[in-house]
Amino acid sequence: MTVTPNAARERLVGWICAGLLLLVWTGFHLVSRFIVRDGLTPWDVAMLRYAGAFVCVLPLLAWHGLPRIAPRRVPAVLVFAGFGFPLGAYAGYQLAPAAHGATVMAAGLPAVTALLATACGMGRITARRLAGLGIITMGSVLLAWTTSGAWEGAWRGDLLFLAAVSSWAVYTLLVQRWALPALDTTIALGLAAAPVFLPVWFFLLPSGMAGASWTVILTQAAFHGAGASVIAGILYTRSVAALGPAATTMIGAAVPALVAITAWPLLGEVLSPVAILAVLLVSGGMLVGMGRAR
Repeated sequence: MTVTPNAARERLVGWICAGLLLLVWTGFHLVSRFIVRDGLTPWDVAMLRYAGAFVCVLPLLAWHGLPRIAPRRVPAVLVFAGFGFPLGAYAGYQLAPAAHGATVMAAGLPAVTALLATACGMGRITARRLAGLGIITMGSVLLAWTTSGAWEGAWRGDLLFLAAVSSWAVYTLLVQRWALPALDTTIALGLAAAPVFLPVWFFLLPSGMAGASWTVILTQAAFHGAGASVIAGILYTRSVAALGPAATTMIGAAVPALVAITAWPLLGEVLSPVAILAVLLVSGGMLVGMGRAR
């Protein structure tokens, strides 16, 4: 099959976006675990994410104009991408270490996306993809078993991580089905999430903001708002458009290993040799499952 120059260029753009996204995802797991362990509640981190994103998309709004997305589609995008994924992830990091979050979410995303795509008639699970998912499952179970004693109650965090990636998997398929443009979707999320969440946080949710320094507040707002929300949102949506959901969700293959290795010196979260093997199994399973399918 002949690949046209435009198609080749599109795939190149997709892989560049996916590579940059890998770096942002790795930082997301490490920073999320560090900050909730350091006194802020998950709701505080979410508030900083939404407030930071709102500020960041205002210049984009002035330059690009109102997002070109059908208004009826915004609520679904907001629920699954705006609230479901980050709130589940931040809450999970209060209960489980960084390597857990990286492994469960990196493993769960391609698995749940593949199953939902098959159920919705938007894809099929090939033999190679099935083998990869099987290895991923083995690694995840091994990780949960080998760290169960060291991290009491971590399984509750793992369930929250799974809920988070299930929400993101739905968003991934919506991007493909509705052909959502990356910049417009990011602007819509940035504008809509803060006005909805901030009043709820201020009046109803517990907070540790009173004890946080302005350095912490501004740094987290910049990373989670600009980096993990706006920049990652554009990179992810653009990558899905160029490569498809299967390849995009599989690029997280390197995330568990990168996070586990980095969390050891930075967060003091030491993993046993068996736990390291589990992380490598998950990464290897995703590499096996990537194949050539779009």
